[in-house]
Amino acid sequence: MGREKVVKALKTNALTIFTILGVFGGVVLGISLRASREEKWTPREIMYVNFVGELFLRMLKSLILPLIVASLISAIGSLDLGLSGRIGARAVTYYMTTTVCAVVLGIFLVLTIHPGTGDSESIARAGQSYNGTTVDTLMDLIRKMFPPNIVHACIAHYRTVLKPPVIPPAPPINESSLAGAIVTEDGSAIEPTSPPPPNLHDWEISHEYAQGTNIMGLVVFSTVMGMTLGKMGHKGQPLLSFFTCVSQAMMIITGWVIWFSPVGVMFLIAAKILEMDSFGVIVGQLGMYYLTVMIGIFFHGFVVLPIIYVVFTRTLPFKFIGNMAQTLATAFSTASSSATLPVAIAALEEKNGVDPRVARFVMPIGATINMDGTALYEAVAAIFISQVRNVPLSLGSIIAVSITATAASIGAAGIPQAGLVTMVMVLDTVGLPAEDVTLILAGDWLLDRFRTMINVLGDSLGAGLVNHLSKRELEHVPVTVELEK
Repeated sequence: MGREKVVKALKTNALTIFTILGVFGGVVLGISLRASREEKWTPREIMYVNFVGELFLRMLKSLILPLIVASLISAIGSLDLGLSGRIGARAVTYYMTTTVCAVVLGIFLVLTIHPGTGDSESIARAGQSYNGTTVDTLMDLIRKMFPPNIVHACIAHYRTVLKPPVIPPAPPINESSLAGAIVTEDGSAIEPTSPPPPNLHDWEISHEYAQGTNIMGLVVFSTVMGMTLGKMGHKGQPLLSFFTCVSQAMMIITGWVIWFSPVGVMFLIAAKILEMDSFGVIVGQLGMYYLTVMIGIFFHGFVVLPIIYVVFTRTLPFKFIGNMAQTLATAFSTASSSATLPVAIAALEEKNGVDPRVARFVMPIGATINMDGTALYEAVAAIFISQVRNVPLSLGSIIAVSITATAASIGAAGIPQAGLVTMVMVLDTVGLPAEDVTLILAGDWLLDRFRTMINVLGDSLGAGLVNHLSKRELEHVPVTVELEK
Protein backbone atom coordinates (compact mmCIF):
# COMPACT_ATOMS: atom_id res chain seq x y z
CA MET A 1 0.00 0.00 0.00
CA GLY A 2 2.83 2.36 0.92
CA ARG A 3 4.61 1.60 -2.34
CA GLU A 4 1.47 2.40 -4.34
CA LYS A 5 1.19 5.78 -2.60
CA VAL A 6 4.81 6.57 -3.41
CA VAL A 7 4.34 5.60 -7.06
CA LYS A 8 1.15 7.66 -7.27
CA ALA A 9 2.85 10.66 -5.67
CA LEU A 10 5.77 10.37 -8.11
CA LYS A 11 3.41 10.22 -11.09
CA THR A 12 1.37 13.17 -9.83
CA ASN A 13 4.43 15.34 -9.17
CA ALA A 14 6.67 13.99 -11.95
CA LEU A 15 6.86 17.30 -13.81
CA THR A 16 7.66 19.24 -10.64
CA ILE A 17 10.40 16.78 -9.69
CA PHE A 18 11.90 16.85 -13.18
CA THR A 19 11.85 20.67 -13.21
CA ILE A 20 13.65 20.91 -9.87
CA LEU A 21 16.17 18.33 -11.09
CA GLY A 22 16.59 20.50 -14.18
CA VAL A 23 17.58 23.44 -11.96
CA PHE A 24 20.25 21.39 -10.18
CA GLY A 25 21.27 19.81 -13.48
CA GLY A 26 21.77 23.26 -14.98
CA VAL A 27 24.00 24.31 -12.09
CA VAL A 28 26.10 21.13 -12.40
CA LEU A 29 26.31 21.42 -16.19
CA GLY A 30 27.28 25.09 -16.06
CA ILE A 31 29.98 24.57 -13.42
CA SER A 32 31.33 21.49 -15.24
CA LEU A 33 31.55 23.28 -18.59
CA ARG A 34 33.12 26.32 -16.95
CA ALA A 35 35.75 24.16 -15.23
CA SER A 36 36.49 22.14 -18.38
CA ARG A 37 38.88 24.82 -19.65
CA GLU A 38 40.73 27.87 -18.41
CA GLU A 39 39.81 30.37 -21.13
CA LYS A 40 36.47 32.16 -21.00
CA TRP A 41 33.59 30.85 -23.10
CA THR A 42 32.85 33.02 -26.12
CA PRO A 43 29.40 34.60 -26.65
CA ARG A 44 28.81 32.29 -29.63
CA GLU A 45 29.55 29.17 -27.58
CA ILE A 46 27.27 30.39 -24.81
CA MET A 47 24.57 31.00 -27.43
CA TYR A 48 24.81 27.35 -28.51
CA VAL A 49 24.44 26.15 -24.91
CA ASN A 50 21.51 28.52 -24.35
CA PHE A 51 19.69 27.58 -27.58
CA VAL A 52 17.34 24.97 -26.09
CA GLY A 53 16.54 27.23 -23.14
CA GLU A 54 15.92 30.13 -25.50
CA LEU A 55 13.35 28.07 -27.42
CA PHE A 56 11.56 27.21 -24.17
CA LEU A 57 11.52 30.87 -23.11
CA ARG A 58 10.17 31.90 -26.52
CA MET A 59 7.34 29.39 -26.23
CA LEU A 60 6.37 30.72 -22.80
CA LYS A 61 6.51 34.35 -23.93
CA SER A 62 4.32 33.59 -26.95
CA LEU A 63 1.52 32.63 -24.55
CA ILE A 64 1.63 35.84 -22.49
CA LEU A 65 -0.31 38.21 -24.75
CA PRO A 66 -3.30 36.00 -25.69
CA LEU A 67 -3.46 34.56 -22.17
CA ILE A 68 -3.57 37.92 -20.35
CA VAL A 69 -6.12 39.49 -22.69
CA ALA A 70 -8.41 36.47 -23.01
CA SER A 71 -8.20 35.45 -19.33
CA LEU A 72 -8.98 38.90 -17.97
CA ILE A 73 -11.86 39.53 -20.37
CA SER A 74 -13.44 36.10 -19.84
CA ALA A 75 -12.97 36.12 -16.05
CA ILE A 76 -14.30 39.65 -15.48
CA GLY A 77 -17.07 39.25 -18.07
CA SER A 78 -18.36 36.13 -16.31
CA LEU A 79 -18.86 38.07 -13.05
CA ASP A 80 -21.25 40.87 -12.22
CA LEU A 81 -19.67 44.31 -11.87
CA GLY A 82 -20.12 44.44 -8.10
CA LEU A 83 -18.35 41.14 -7.44
CA SER A 84 -15.55 41.80 -9.91
CA GLY A 85 -15.00 45.15 -8.22
CA ARG A 86 -14.79 43.54 -4.79
CA ILE A 87 -12.41 40.83 -6.00
CA GLY A 88 -10.23 43.44 -7.68
CA ALA A 89 -10.23 45.62 -4.57
CA ARG A 90 -9.19 42.68 -2.38
CA ALA A 91 -6.40 41.76 -4.76
CA VAL A 92 -5.03 45.30 -5.04
CA THR A 93 -5.26 45.81 -1.26
CA TYR A 94 -3.31 42.59 -0.69
CA TYR A 95 -0.69 43.52 -3.29
CA MET A 96 -0.17 47.02 -1.89
CA THR A 97 0.04 45.70 1.69
CA THR A 98 2.64 43.05 0.89
CA THR A 99 4.69 45.50 -1.18
CA VAL A 100 4.81 48.00 1.68
CA CYS A 101 5.79 45.18 4.07
CA ALA A 102 8.61 44.18 1.71
CA VAL A 103 9.93 47.75 1.51
CA VAL A 104 9.82 48.25 5.29
CA LEU A 105 11.59 44.92 5.82
CA GLY A 106 14.29 45.82 3.30
CA ILE A 107 14.91 49.22 4.89
CA PHE A 108 15.09 47.67 8.37
CA LEU A 109 17.65 45.08 7.24
CA VAL A 110 19.90 47.48 5.33
CA LEU A 111 19.94 49.95 8.23
CA THR A 112 20.69 47.13 10.68
CA ILE A 113 23.34 45.22 8.71
CA HIS A 114 25.01 48.27 7.06
CA PRO A 115 26.29 46.36 3.99
CA GLY A 116 27.67 49.56 2.40
CA THR A 117 30.25 50.33 5.07
CA GLY A 118 33.85 49.44 4.26
CA ASP A 119 36.18 50.04 1.34
CA SER A 120 33.93 51.57 -1.30
CA GLU A 121 36.81 51.81 -3.79
CA SER A 122 36.90 48.00 -4.07
CA ILE A 123 33.45 47.91 -5.69
CA ALA A 124 33.75 47.89 -9.46
CA ARG A 125 31.14 49.37 -11.76
CA ALA A 126 29.45 47.27 -14.42
CA GLY A 127 27.01 47.90 -17.27
CA GLN A 128 25.39 51.20 -18.13
CA SER A 129 23.02 53.47 -16.28
CA TYR A 130 19.69 54.88 -17.44
CA ASN A 131 19.01 58.62 -17.43
CA GLY A 132 15.59 59.54 -16.11
CA THR A 133 13.75 61.41 -13.37
CA THR A 134 11.12 60.34 -10.87
CA VAL A 135 8.46 62.51 -12.52
CA ASP A 136 9.21 61.05 -15.96
CA THR A 137 9.01 57.48 -14.66
CA LEU A 138 5.69 58.04 -12.89
CA MET A 139 4.19 59.84 -15.88
CA ASP A 140 5.34 57.04 -18.21
CA LEU A 141 3.61 54.55 -15.90
CA ILE A 142 0.33 56.45 -16.26
CA ARG A 143 0.82 56.85 -20.01
CA LYS A 144 1.24 53.09 -20.37
CA MET A 145 -2.19 52.59 -18.83
CA PHE A 146 -3.78 54.44 -21.77
CA PRO A 147 -2.10 53.29 -25.01
CA PRO A 148 -3.25 55.29 -28.07
CA ASN A 149 -3.18 52.16 -30.22
CA ILE A 150 -4.08 48.84 -28.60
CA VAL A 151 -2.49 46.86 -31.44
CA HIS A 152 0.76 48.80 -31.12
CA ALA A 153 0.67 48.17 -27.35
CA CYS A 154 1.14 44.48 -28.11
CA ILE A 155 4.66 45.06 -29.41
CA ALA A 156 5.95 48.34 -27.92
CA HIS A 157 5.64 50.63 -24.90
CA TYR A 158 6.14 54.37 -24.46
CA ARG A 159 9.26 55.71 -22.76
CA THR A 160 10.49 59.24 -22.10
CA VAL A 161 14.05 59.88 -23.29
CA LEU A 162 16.22 62.71 -22.00
CA LYS A 163 18.89 64.10 -24.30
CA PRO A 164 21.77 66.16 -22.88
CA PRO A 165 22.03 69.73 -24.14
CA VAL A 166 24.77 70.48 -26.65
CA ILE A 167 27.54 72.41 -24.90
CA PRO A 168 29.34 74.77 -27.29
CA PRO A 169 33.08 74.18 -27.57
CA ALA A 170 35.38 76.43 -25.56
CA PRO A 171 36.79 79.38 -27.53
CA PRO A 172 40.43 79.13 -28.59
CA ILE A 173 42.98 80.44 -26.12
CA ASN A 174 44.32 83.90 -26.98
CA GLU A 175 45.76 86.81 -25.09
CA SER A 176 42.38 88.30 -24.26
CA SER A 177 41.05 84.99 -22.92
CA LEU A 178 44.07 84.56 -20.63
CA ALA A 179 42.95 87.46 -18.48
CA GLY A 180 41.15 85.20 -16.06
CA ALA A 181 43.44 82.20 -16.46
CA ILE A 182 45.45 80.58 -13.70
CA VAL A 183 49.22 80.69 -14.27
CA THR A 184 51.24 77.74 -12.94
CA GLU A 185 54.83 77.75 -11.68
CA ASP A 186 56.24 76.77 -15.08
CA GLY A 187 54.48 79.71 -16.72
CA SER A 188 51.72 77.71 -18.47
CA ALA A 189 48.15 78.94 -18.32
CA ILE A 190 45.11 76.92 -17.29
CA GLU A 191 41.90 78.27 -18.71
CA PRO A 192 38.99 78.52 -16.26
CA THR A 193 36.79 75.42 -16.31
CA SER A 194 33.55 75.49 -18.28
CA PRO A 195 30.35 75.62 -16.27
CA PRO A 196 28.98 72.16 -15.37
CA PRO A 197 26.24 70.78 -17.59
CA PRO A 198 22.68 71.40 -16.36
CA ASN A 199 20.85 68.74 -14.34
CA LEU A 200 18.48 66.17 -15.86
CA HIS A 201 15.46 68.43 -15.44
CA ASP A 202 17.01 70.82 -17.97
CA TRP A 203 17.73 68.17 -20.59
CA GLU A 204 15.79 68.02 -23.84
CA ILE A 205 12.65 65.87 -23.57
CA SER A 206 11.98 63.32 -26.27
CA HIS A 207 10.21 59.97 -26.43
CA GLU A 208 10.48 56.60 -28.06
CA TYR A 209 8.58 53.33 -28.28
CA ALA A 210 10.78 50.61 -26.84
CA GLN A 211 10.35 47.03 -27.99
CA GLY A 212 8.28 44.92 -25.62
CA THR A 213 4.61 44.40 -24.78
CA ASN A 214 2.85 47.15 -22.84
CA ILE A 215 1.40 44.80 -20.22
CA MET A 216 -0.06 47.62 -18.12
CA GLY A 217 -2.04 49.02 -21.06
CA LEU A 218 -3.35 45.60 -22.05
CA VAL A 219 -4.46 44.86 -18.48
CA VAL A 220 -6.41 48.13 -18.29
CA PHE A 221 -7.97 47.59 -21.74
CA SER A 222 -8.90 43.95 -20.98
CA THR A 223 -10.41 44.90 -17.62
CA VAL A 224 -12.62 47.57 -19.20
CA MET A 225 -13.58 45.25 -22.08
CA GLY A 226 -14.53 42.45 -19.67
CA MET A 227 -16.67 44.79 -17.56
CA THR A 228 -18.36 46.11 -20.70
CA LEU A 229 -19.18 42.65 -22.10
CA GLY A 230 -20.54 41.57 -18.72
CA LYS A 231 -22.77 44.64 -18.58
CA MET A 232 -24.08 44.03 -22.12
CA GLY A 233 -25.70 40.77 -21.05
CA HIS A 234 -26.88 38.49 -23.86
CA LYS A 235 -25.66 40.89 -26.55
CA GLY A 236 -22.09 40.48 -25.36
CA GLN A 237 -22.26 36.67 -25.03
CA PRO A 238 -20.84 35.80 -28.49
CA LEU A 239 -17.67 37.87 -28.02
CA LEU A 240 -17.34 36.77 -24.38
CA SER A 241 -17.62 33.13 -25.47
CA PHE A 242 -14.86 33.74 -28.03
CA PHE A 243 -12.44 35.08 -25.42
CA THR A 244 -13.37 32.25 -23.06
CA CYS A 245 -12.54 29.75 -25.79
CA VAL A 246 -9.19 31.48 -26.43
CA SER A 247 -8.41 31.40 -22.71
CA GLN A 248 -9.15 27.68 -22.49
CA ALA A 249 -7.06 27.00 -25.60
CA MET A 250 -4.11 28.90 -24.11
CA MET A 251 -4.30 26.84 -20.92
CA ILE A 252 -4.25 23.61 -22.95
CA ILE A 253 -1.23 24.81 -24.92
CA THR A 254 0.41 25.82 -21.64
CA GLY A 255 -0.01 22.25 -20.44
CA TRP A 256 1.96 21.06 -23.45
CA VAL A 257 4.69 23.71 -23.22
CA ILE A 258 5.51 23.18 -19.54
CA TRP A 259 6.62 19.62 -20.28
CA PHE A 260 9.66 21.21 -21.94
CA SER A 261 10.52 23.05 -18.71
CA PRO A 262 13.01 20.53 -17.21
CA VAL A 263 15.28 20.63 -20.26
CA GLY A 264 14.72 24.33 -20.95
CA VAL A 265 15.43 25.28 -17.34
CA MET A 266 18.65 23.25 -17.31
CA PHE A 267 20.16 24.95 -20.36
CA LEU A 268 19.02 28.45 -19.34
CA ILE A 269 20.83 28.17 -16.00
CA ALA A 270 23.91 26.46 -17.48
CA ALA A 271 24.33 29.25 -20.05
CA LYS A 272 23.96 31.94 -17.38
CA ILE A 273 26.68 30.33 -15.25
CA LEU A 274 29.01 30.29 -18.26
CA GLU A 275 28.24 33.95 -18.92
CA MET A 276 28.81 35.36 -15.42
CA ASP A 277 32.06 36.85 -14.17
CA SER A 278 34.13 35.29 -11.41
CA PHE A 279 31.74 34.44 -8.58
CA GLY A 280 34.50 34.85 -5.98
CA VAL A 281 35.23 38.42 -7.09
CA ILE A 282 31.55 39.36 -7.01
CA VAL A 283 31.06 37.93 -3.51
CA GLY A 284 34.20 39.68 -2.29
CA GLN A 285 32.96 43.06 -3.51
CA LEU A 286 29.22 42.85 -2.85
CA GLY A 287 28.86 39.89 -0.47
CA MET A 288 27.17 41.77 2.38
CA TYR A 289 24.81 43.51 -0.04
CA TYR A 290 23.75 40.18 -1.57
CA LEU A 291 23.37 38.67 1.89
CA THR A 292 21.09 41.52 2.98
CA VAL A 293 18.87 41.21 -0.10
CA MET A 294 18.69 37.40 0.16
CA ILE A 295 17.76 37.48 3.85
CA GLY A 296 15.01 39.98 3.08
CA ILE A 297 13.69 38.03 0.09
CA PHE A 298 13.48 34.69 1.88
CA PHE A 299 12.13 36.16 5.13
CA HIS A 300 9.41 38.01 3.23
CA GLY A 301 8.56 35.06 0.98
CA PHE A 302 8.54 32.29 3.54
CA VAL A 303 7.63 34.11 6.77
CA VAL A 304 5.73 37.35 6.10
CA LEU A 305 3.59 36.16 3.17
CA PRO A 306 2.63 32.83 4.83
CA ILE A 307 1.68 34.67 8.04
CA ILE A 308 -0.63 36.99 6.08
CA TYR A 309 -2.11 33.95 4.31
CA VAL A 310 -2.72 32.12 7.62
CA VAL A 311 -4.32 35.16 9.28
CA PHE A 312 -6.98 35.50 6.56
CA THR A 313 -7.54 31.87 5.54
CA ARG A 314 -6.89 30.04 8.84
CA THR A 315 -5.03 27.46 6.75
CA LEU A 316 -1.34 26.53 6.74
CA PRO A 317 0.19 27.42 3.36
CA PHE A 318 2.81 24.65 3.16
CA LYS A 319 0.81 22.40 0.84
CA PHE A 320 -0.21 25.41 -1.25
CA ILE A 321 3.41 26.52 -1.65
CA GLY A 322 4.53 22.94 -2.33
CA ASN A 323 2.04 22.71 -5.19
CA MET A 324 3.66 25.83 -6.68
CA ALA A 325 7.17 24.31 -6.67
CA GLN A 326 7.32 23.84 -10.43
CA THR A 327 6.06 27.40 -10.95
CA LEU A 328 8.78 28.77 -8.66
CA ALA A 329 11.43 26.75 -10.50
CA THR A 330 10.18 28.19 -13.79
CA ALA A 331 10.26 31.70 -12.32
CA PHE A 332 13.86 31.15 -11.18
CA SER A 333 15.00 29.95 -14.59
CA THR A 334 13.20 32.59 -16.70
CA ALA A 335 13.54 35.59 -14.31
CA SER A 336 10.21 36.81 -15.71
CA SER A 337 6.88 37.03 -13.88
CA SER A 338 5.06 37.41 -17.18
CA ALA A 339 6.70 34.35 -18.76
CA THR A 340 5.79 32.31 -15.66
CA LEU A 341 2.15 33.46 -15.74
CA PRO A 342 0.74 30.55 -17.82
CA VAL A 343 2.45 27.97 -15.59
CA ALA A 344 1.27 29.74 -12.42
CA ILE A 345 -2.39 29.91 -13.50
CA ALA A 346 -2.35 26.22 -14.45
CA ALA A 347 -0.89 25.24 -11.06
CA LEU A 348 -3.39 27.37 -9.13
CA GLU A 349 -6.40 25.88 -10.92
CA GLU A 350 -5.29 22.25 -11.20
CA LYS A 351 -3.31 21.72 -7.97
CA ASN A 352 -4.60 24.31 -5.50
CA GLY A 353 -8.25 24.39 -6.56
CA VAL A 354 -8.45 28.15 -7.11
CA ASP A 355 -11.58 29.22 -9.00
CA PRO A 356 -10.60 29.96 -12.63
CA ARG A 357 -12.53 33.23 -12.48
CA VAL A 358 -10.27 34.35 -9.63
CA ALA A 359 -6.99 32.92 -10.95
CA ARG A 360 -7.41 34.39 -14.44
CA PHE A 361 -8.54 37.74 -13.03
CA VAL A 362 -6.05 38.20 -10.19
CA MET A 363 -2.84 36.69 -11.60
CA PRO A 364 -2.44 38.96 -14.68
CA ILE A 365 -2.92 41.98 -12.41
CA GLY A 366 -0.43 40.59 -9.91
CA ALA A 367 2.16 39.91 -12.61
CA THR A 368 1.85 43.58 -13.58
CA ILE A 369 1.73 45.50 -10.29
CA ASN A 370 2.83 43.13 -7.50
CA MET A 371 6.64 43.06 -7.30
CA ASP A 372 7.46 42.44 -3.63
CA GLY A 373 10.97 41.17 -4.33
CA THR A 374 11.71 44.10 -6.62
CA ALA A 375 10.42 46.65 -4.09
CA LEU A 376 12.57 45.16 -1.32
CA TYR A 377 15.63 45.06 -3.58
CA GLU A 378 15.24 48.68 -4.70
CA ALA A 379 14.90 49.95 -1.12
CA VAL A 380 17.98 48.01 -0.01
CA ALA A 381 20.00 49.03 -3.09
CA ALA A 382 19.28 52.76 -2.73
CA ILE A 383 20.33 52.89 0.92
CA PHE A 384 23.31 50.59 0.22
CA ILE A 385 24.57 52.99 -2.47
CA SER A 386 24.15 55.94 -0.09
CA GLN A 387 26.22 54.04 2.50
CA VAL A 388 28.92 53.31 -0.09
CA ARG A 389 29.06 57.02 -0.99
CA ASN A 390 28.96 58.05 2.70
CA VAL A 391 25.81 60.08 2.08
CA PRO A 392 23.72 60.18 5.28
CA LEU A 393 19.97 59.84 4.78
CA SER A 394 17.51 61.65 7.01
CA LEU A 395 14.27 60.11 8.23
CA GLY A 396 12.46 62.04 5.51
CA SER A 397 14.78 60.62 2.84
CA ILE A 398 14.21 57.08 4.12
CA ILE A 399 10.44 57.61 4.00
CA ALA A 400 10.85 58.96 0.46
CA VAL A 401 12.80 55.81 -0.46
CA SER A 402 10.00 53.60 0.89
CA ILE A 403 7.29 55.46 -1.04
CA THR A 404 9.30 55.65 -4.25
CA ALA A 405 10.39 52.00 -4.09
CA THR A 406 6.73 50.98 -3.75
CA ALA A 407 5.73 53.09 -6.77
CA ALA A 408 8.77 51.98 -8.78
CA SER A 409 8.01 48.30 -8.22
CA ILE A 410 4.53 48.83 -9.69
CA GLY A 411 6.12 50.36 -12.76
CA ALA A 412 8.60 47.51 -13.19
CA ALA A 413 7.44 45.32 -16.07
CA GLY A 414 7.44 41.57 -15.48
CA ILE A 415 10.56 41.06 -17.60
CA PRO A 416 14.14 40.24 -16.60
CA GLN A 417 16.00 43.07 -14.81
CA ALA A 418 13.31 45.68 -15.48
CA GLY A 419 13.85 46.81 -11.88
CA LEU A 420 17.21 48.29 -12.84
CA VAL A 421 15.43 50.94 -14.92
CA THR A 422 13.04 51.92 -12.13
CA MET A 423 16.00 51.81 -9.70
CA VAL A 424 17.12 55.12 -11.21
CA MET A 425 13.83 56.63 -10.04
CA VAL A 426 14.60 55.66 -6.42
CA LEU A 427 18.15 57.03 -6.62
CA ASP A 428 16.86 60.32 -8.03
CA THR A 429 14.54 60.71 -5.03
CA VAL A 430 17.46 60.86 -2.57
CA GLY A 431 19.73 62.86 -4.85
CA LEU A 432 22.09 60.06 -5.90
CA PRO A 433 23.42 60.04 -9.49
CA ALA A 434 21.89 57.58 -11.94
CA GLU A 435 25.26 56.10 -12.87
CA ASP A 436 25.60 54.70 -9.33
CA VAL A 437 23.23 51.90 -10.36
CA THR A 438 26.27 50.35 -12.06
CA LEU A 439 27.70 49.60 -8.60
CA ILE A 440 25.20 46.77 -8.11
CA LEU A 441 24.94 45.37 -11.65
CA ALA A 442 27.65 42.74 -11.20
CA GLY A 443 25.88 39.45 -10.55
CA ASP A 444 22.43 41.06 -10.49
CA TRP A 445 21.15 38.28 -12.76
CA LEU A 446 21.19 35.89 -9.79
CA LEU A 447 19.34 38.23 -7.44
CA ASP A 448 16.84 38.90 -10.23
CA ARG A 449 15.90 35.22 -10.29
CA PHE A 450 15.25 35.08 -6.55
CA ARG A 451 13.28 38.33 -6.74
CA THR A 452 11.11 36.86 -9.48
CA MET A 453 10.45 33.74 -7.39
CA ILE A 454 9.14 35.85 -4.52
CA ASN A 455 7.12 38.05 -6.90
CA VAL A 456 5.38 34.97 -8.33
CA LEU A 457 4.92 33.40 -4.88
CA GLY A 458 3.29 36.61 -3.66
CA ASP A 459 0.97 36.66 -6.69
CA SER A 460 -0.01 33.03 -6.13
CA LEU A 461 -0.65 33.34 -2.39
CA GLY A 462 -2.68 36.46 -3.14
CA ALA A 463 -4.84 34.52 -5.60
CA GLY A 464 -5.39 31.81 -2.98
CA LEU A 465 -6.27 34.38 -0.32
CA VAL A 466 -8.69 36.28 -2.57
CA ASN A 467 -10.26 32.98 -3.64
CA HIS A 468 -10.87 32.09 0.02
CA LEU A 469 -12.42 35.48 0.82
CA SER A 470 -14.62 35.39 -2.30
CA LYS A 471 -15.69 31.74 -2.22
CA ARG A 472 -19.18 32.27 -0.78
CA GLU A 473 -19.93 35.14 -3.14
CA LEU A 474 -18.77 33.12 -6.15
CA GLU A 475 -21.09 30.25 -5.21
CA HIS A 476 -24.12 32.54 -5.44
CA VAL A 477 -23.16 34.18 -8.72
CA PRO A 478 -24.39 32.42 -11.87
CA VAL A 479 -21.64 31.68 -14.35
CA THR A 480 -22.71 33.14 -17.67
CA VAL A 481 -19.80 31.52 -19.50
CA GLU A 482 -18.27 28.34 -18.10
CA LEU A 483 -14.52 28.51 -17.49
CA GLU A 484 -13.15 25.00 -17.65
CA LYS A 485 -10.14 24.03 -15.56
